[in-house]
Amino acid sequence: MSKSSSYDSLAIGIDIGGTGTKFGIVDRNANVLFSGEMSSRTHSEVEGFIEDLYKNLAPLIEKVGGSGRIRGIGVGAPNGNYYSGTVEYAPNLPWRGIIPLAKLVQNKFQLPAILTNDANAAAIGEMMYGAAKGMKDFIMITLGTGVGSGIVANGKLIYGHDGFAGELGHTIIIPNGRHHEGTDKLGSLESYASATGVTLTAIEVLENSKEDSLLRKVPKEQLDSKKVYDAAIAGDKLAKEIFDYTGKILGLALANFVMFSSPEAIILFGGLTKAGDLILKPTREAMEENLIQIFQNKVKILVSHLKESDAAILGASALVWDMKG
Repeated sequence: MSKSSSYDSLAIGIDIGGTGTKFGIVDRNANVLFSGEMSSRTHSEVEGFIEDLYKNLAPLIEKVGGSGRIRGIGVGAPNGNYYSGTVEYAPNLPWRGIIPLAKLVQNKFQLPAILTNDANAAAIGEMMYGAAKGMKDFIMITLGTGVGSGIVANGKLIYGHDGFAGELGHTIIIPNGRHHEGTDKLGSLESYASATGVTLTAIEVLENSKEDSLLRKVPKEQLDSKKVYDAAIAGDKLAKEIFDYTGKILGLALANFVMFSSPEAIILFGGLTKAGDLILKPTREAMEENLIQIFQNKVKILVSHLKESDAAILGASALVWDMKG
């Protein structure tokens, strides 16, 4: 292969989540050539995290023929600002304040870097390669440690005047409801419909009920959404009720979002979608129930069919192909 045909032909996509960070090297045909994963929470200082990221990616960069083949790095991160390249006051990450993440990555890797919100990156990945291919109006909702979202209207990702549009996870869905530790707000969607929210609901339900449940055998500090799912699959009544309650709140929120932007579809992505109909059925029912007539039975709720590890990596890497120069 000649130098001119190999140069600039690959991109790095990095997806920084509240718990884990996924990364990969991607070609222009959306093939993830190499990928890996590391914790987002090991380092209280961002510089240590970037150092770790570099150590993990450097061998992969060598495998594809060195950094001369890489056009740039696209990063999706919570509260990532596309305009400024900064991560600002992310409640689910250990680093506080305003972090110049794109600049730090660029300096460390000596490659151009571009940043967006992690859910926006997933939405771009879904629009280019996934369930939203060919759609001009859809909302991507990521159900992980938190609740992220990316809104696409008229074929364009909505960034707003400051780069932060689409924080649907922080919309208040229950006035004076559950406290969110990261934002100090009460009653946000993220407090209920994230994996963290499912755990909090489980703790509340177990404390307020005398009913027998498999979940009572799990020490409180080990309780998580996966254990609630396992109990529900085993037929546990309380565990099913926890998913039912979560779905109802998510469905109510989705109804509000539908009436705001009239999307063709809402695409759900992330760990909680693995619960399948346990969460999807009550979500669909609650959404339709709360929609006014002109919106009813029009909007599809789809689960992303991209591999969870790939969607945000692909979306983040897609930012690179749009970079100038």
